Amino acid sequence: MKKLNHKMRVLYTAKLVISIVLPLALGAIAGMFTSQSVPEWYATLNRPSFNPPNWIFGPVWTTLYIIMGISLFLIWKQDASKERNRAILIFLIQLLLNFGWSFIFFYFNMIGFALLEIILLWFSIIIMLVLFYRIKPIASYINIPYLLWVTFATVLNASYYFLNSRI
Repeated sequence: MKKLNHKMRVLYTAKLVISIVLPLALGAIAGMFTSQSVPEWYATLNRPSFNPPNWIFGPVWTTLYIIMGISLFLIWKQDASKERNRAILIFLIQLLLNFGWSFIFFYFNMIGFALLEIILLWFSIIIMLVLFYRIKPIASYINIPYLLWVTFATVLNASYYFLNSRI
């Protein structure tokens, strides 16, 4: 194994910190802006029987954001290439969609639009997993819990839509 010089270690450390802090910070910002809707608007909705308790969301999302950050770091530390840059771009797109969903659902109370948006998020995660796999398979594998959680969140969002819409 080749030794990293001091400059490379500093660069890798900076990339690791940025990679983890970025998703955590966006998640925290979304949570701050949308949390007041939970006791007010969200609590008034008809809930599906499989809805998890509210306290579970914070620890799950924190864990998933850390995993996402680690996977971004595993890709970002690879040699620059068109494939790596495309994978990072898709990561950022899915992160933006992830960030936006909280506002659409909780802040704007648009359950149907949030359902469409989370479906786009789900597809962007699939694309991210494929691109990450081609570069560094472990970066893809560690995001499987994220894909599974967003799959569950999509079903949950759809359930809220059907239980609370006036069709």
